[in-house]
Amino acid sequence: MIDRRWSALLLVVLTGAVALTACLVPRIPQPQVYHHFADQRAWLGVVNFADVVSNLAFLTAGVWGLLVLLRRPSAVEFVESLNRWPYLVMFVGLFLTAWGSAYYHLAPNNTRLVWDRLPMTVVFMALVAAIVMERIDVRVGLALLPILGLLGAASVIQWYFSEEHGAGDLRFYAAVQVYAVLVVLLALVMKSRYTRAFDLAIVAALYVAAKLFELADYQIFSVGHVVSGHTLKHLTAALACYWILRMLQTRSVSRLEGPKVETP
Repeated sequence: MIDRRWSALLLVVLTGAVALTACLVPRIPQPQVYHHFADQRAWLGVVNFADVVSNLAFLTAGVWGLLVLLRRPSAVEFVESLNRWPYLVMFVGLFLTAWGSAYYHLAPNNTRLVWDRLPMTVVFMALVAAIVMERIDVRVGLALLPILGLLGAASVIQWYFSEEHGAGDLRFYAAVQVYAVLVVLLALVMKSRYTRAFDLAIVAALYVAAKLFELADYQIFSVGHVVSGHTLKHLTAALACYWILRMLQTRSVSRLEGPKVETP
């Protein structure tokens, strides 16, 4: 495991590399076919029923996470109570993702997609801030939390206005997602203040699986017309978020860190 100084250096290098790559690669337009999902079946008066209702998985994970983190006495131990903040923001973002994604899938278009993507960037960037707090510096990570959130939101707004002006560009929104996954993977070699760091590998694998399901939307649905790839994407991504909650509930302060300082 690498120490905090090297962790900070690697994170800076990774950040610069992702930002530079996003600037150098060609513009990536949003294909309008993106809004044409495989499973368009209606049920109980709800159009695109499966893609809408599967957002209950995000809602459940978000509410569950908030209840666990806000419960007193806490079932989650933190070296410092400040470590709680990025996870609270993440689960709030997950709660909002459920509503934003359901709203989008009721009538998919670019305008509604903004409200799907905005809270997702909150989830991504809050997790990055949590990793910085736990592996590099608590106060640096806390200071980065609103900055990262604003950068994530800006990537969605930039994409939307580029589409409105006929020059759609997904590069920076895609960079936010790629960056978050790479930071999670980088965290596996950083010295953590907590145990169960390997859970982040499972989180990353689940997220990659969710993206693969999304890409195979029609192919998966064509097998028996039972469930679509996009519906599976929602369920798998929600499972990744639940796995973070599971990690928080089962981990403990690393023996290298010393005795537990705060368990509010």
